Amino acid sequence: MNLPNALTLLRIFLVPVLVVVLLTRSRTEGGLFLGTAIFGLAVLTDYLDGYFARRRNQVTKVGILLDPIADKLLTAAAFLSLVEMGAVPAWMVTIVLGREFAVTGLRNIAAGRGVLIPASGLGKGKMVSQVVAIVLLLLGRRYAVLQGPALAVLWVVVVLALISGVDYFHRFWREVLRPSPRPASDRDAYDGSKARVE
Repeated sequence: MNLPNALTLLRIFLVPVLVVVLLTRSRTEGGLFLGTAIFGLAVLTDYLDGYFARRRNQVTKVGILLDPIADKLLTAAAFLSLVEMGAVPAWMVTIVLGREFAVTGLRNIAAGRGVLIPASGLGKGKMVSQVVAIVLLLLGRRYAVLQGPALAVLWVVVVLALISGVDYFHRFWREVLRPSPRPASDRDAYDGSKARVE
């Protein structure tokens, strides 16, 4: 197993640890900071696995499959824990996670048809805003002054989730569902046969 894939597996392993810490120890100051540190470590592995995969030319099919799964598990676990803690409205998290499942489904269908839909700038912006929102929401449990900015960033996450979701649906329709035009030779043959019939 190469280093990038090991970092991805570490991120997956940190997901249940994060949930346990947030839901059992978040009422204490030490537990809250520990949970934030675990989330930060998991986000760092996300950056490092991509960096080392490109630097060492160790991009593998397993890594391509596991990396987005690990990302979604991490953010879903953090957001659902925050809902359970009463730190974030459930309907906002439902929109964000619903978008994640829908886009993942579209990308898998496209991949099955041999079409790769890469992550867009909007999607990457959403991911960054998610990380910022989660960190602020966690620290906002201890520092009330951060609760306002945390909610503002969460609104940014929701808006970007909706916009980027629509963008992915548009790209899926354009690149996968829209029928491709027939080659000119096929059209000429069809027109010629039609002319003969007429």
